[in-house]
Amino acid sequence: MTADLQKGNMRLGTCFLGLLALFVTGKCSYSPEPDQQRTLPPGWVSLGRVDSEEDLSLTFALRQQNVKRLSELVQAVSDPGSPHYGKYLSLEDVAELVRPSPLTLRTVQKWLLAAGARNCQSVTTQDFLTCWLSVRQAELLLSGAEFHRYVGGPAEIHVIRSPRPYKLPKALAPHVDFVGGLHRFPPTSSLRQRPEPQVSGTVGLHLGVTPSVIRQRYNLTAQDVGSGTTNNSQACAQFLEQYFHESDLAEFMRLFGGKFAHQASVARVVGQQGRGRAGIEASLDVEYLMSAGANISTWVYSSPGRHESQEPFLQWLLLLSNESALPHVHTVSYGDDEDSLSSVYIHRVNTELMKAAARGLTLLFASGDSGAGCWSVSGRHQFRPSFPASSPYVTTVGGTSFQNPFRVTSEIVDYISGGGFSNVFPQPSYQEEAVAQFLSSSPHLPPSSYFNASGRAYPDVAALSDGYWVVSNSVPIPWVSGTSASTPVFGGVLSLINEHRILNGHPPLGFLNPRLYQQRGAGLFDVTHGCHESCLNEEVQGQGFCSGPGWDPVTGWGTPNFPALLKTLINP
Repeated sequence: MTADLQKGNMRLGTCFLGLLALFVTGKCSYSPEPDQQRTLPPGWVSLGRVDSEEDLSLTFALRQQNVKRLSELVQAVSDPGSPHYGKYLSLEDVAELVRPSPLTLRTVQKWLLAAGARNCQSVTTQDFLTCWLSVRQAELLLSGAEFHRYVGGPAEIHVIRSPRPYKLPKALAPHVDFVGGLHRFPPTSSLRQRPEPQVSGTVGLHLGVTPSVIRQRYNLTAQDVGSGTTNNSQACAQFLEQYFHESDLAEFMRLFGGKFAHQASVARVVGQQGRGRAGIEASLDVEYLMSAGANISTWVYSSPGRHESQEPFLQWLLLLSNESALPHVHTVSYGDDEDSLSSVYIHRVNTELMKAAARGLTLLFASGDSGAGCWSVSGRHQFRPSFPASSPYVTTVGGTSFQNPFRVTSEIVDYISGGGFSNVFPQPSYQEEAVAQFLSSSPHLPPSSYFNASGRAYPDVAALSDGYWVVSNSVPIPWVSGTSASTPVFGGVLSLINEHRILNGHPPLGFLNPRLYQQRGAGLFDVTHGCHESCLNEEVQGQGFCSGPGWDPVTGWGTPNFPALLKTLINP
């Protein structure tokens, strides 16, 4: 439920003009995000300053309590060896744990009311407030901010952001993590349409990845579909100003779904579906989640229709903190370079992902489509990890290709498959043994200066990411590639396993990684050939990490072998 600032224990007292004077004069101010993004991403252009009376929607992340205890509970409910395994927390349990202190709630609320904030809404966990202010009020409230309208991205979308960092009153330092809606620009899709491979003769060959190819490779039979009798559900989320067409989904299932029971429409759209052309990425997500996780109720989180000052990914996190009943599996094709995000922002988002894990949600994120990545630090090249792929509380999905692109064969690395080691998050205990084994046995390790060997390593698993057919705007489109394809496929497979678990009276899988690493990739096809791309310099010559036996930072533990994975994961 949402609560505005006047309800129940959110009721505010008298506004304090002294506090208003504090931030108007800028005295004793500090910046909560010292490394706020200040450079304009490529492809974005400023249209000038926004009118001072125009309204903005800003989200204030309030300091949470008991985050360490939350982390301990995630471990307890996710570790098969724990007596608390599968005993997930409710949203209300999480709220009781992390809810900001009464002092934090009072201080922030008085500060916002003094500034003229209105229509403020909280979430069930009370750790976010979203308020409306005029540009003039917001620039007074956030000293240093200066709001401009920008246009950019393939869809030529408009956003309102501040090119300058903001400061908050010193008195707010212990109470606010960050303010959303100022600096982070929407990422652009990294999906690629690759040229069709050339081959002579077509007897016994397939002409691209379709649901039947996926089901053949991962050993899914016509009977491996949802029963339609459980409360099992799955979801995909999109933040790229894209949406899907129901007519495209129906046409996709007509063309490619004839051999298995399926649903031809989405059960629920959360958010607004815009009008106009469908996006290939949004179409891909829905079509392959619903064909791999066939006949399972599916939700779509859609970002179009939001206000220009809102951040779609942040809005999705708020929705997770405000809904008691959510799908068990969420697949997300979204990522930013770790180094582009402020420390307070990245750690706070990580806590939001931790909250989801405590509730038994399986969050799958695409590992990215830039291999190990590359950037220059003080004149030296390093690999460039991606977030949330690098979060210790999500299951990250890399990408593979068929060894023979026209036959359903064993898989090799797709050279774009994102992977590597976080520069922010330390290596979680669940993967220490697997990573140590890789680092001690890989014959092709890059120089140690390129990566943080003690960081959270990813991906955890993989699936085919190369050569997909997608229906978008009524047109079948071939050879679409990216980990945005592999992620919904793996998510759909996990939804089928949840179906069996629920029918057997077991809880859904929840946060998978502790179990996945304890079982050392049982039920997965190990991918042992190929390397992904990285820095194009003389030292590494475009090569990042290479796959090998067991876990590796290119394809994780491997790709799903459904019958074996089901056998491994069906029982508590």
